[in-house]
Amino acid sequence: MKREPTKQEILLKQEIEKLGMRVLSQVPDGHKHIDLAIPDAKINIEVDGPRHWLNAHQIVSDLERSHFSDDLGYYTIHISNDHIDSDAEKIAKALAKAAEIRINKFKQNK
Repeated sequence: MKREPTKQEILLKQEIEKLGMRVLSQVPDGHKHIDLAIPDAKINIEVDGPRHWLNAHQIVSDLERSHFSDDLGYYTIHISNDHIDSDAEKIAKALAKAAEIRINKFKQNK
């Protein structure tokens, strides 16, 4: 179900975009909506609050859903709201660098 992005999603998206990466928000993958995606690098980013670590049913659901996009070549990373609140710029830099690495790898494999 599509919903409005959280403040952490918006912040992280803006920080990654400042680094020249195209970032999409609330992207359907055929099973759920991905919080953020860097499509050129096939990276999905799920921005998670505490319920994702404190609720057993949510943990099982996340484990099953995290790999839904694997067949499409997308990998999913989960990042907590707390980490984004404290280190959004550093996380964005690392994600942008990881995206560059994946994009270069795709180019080499063509």
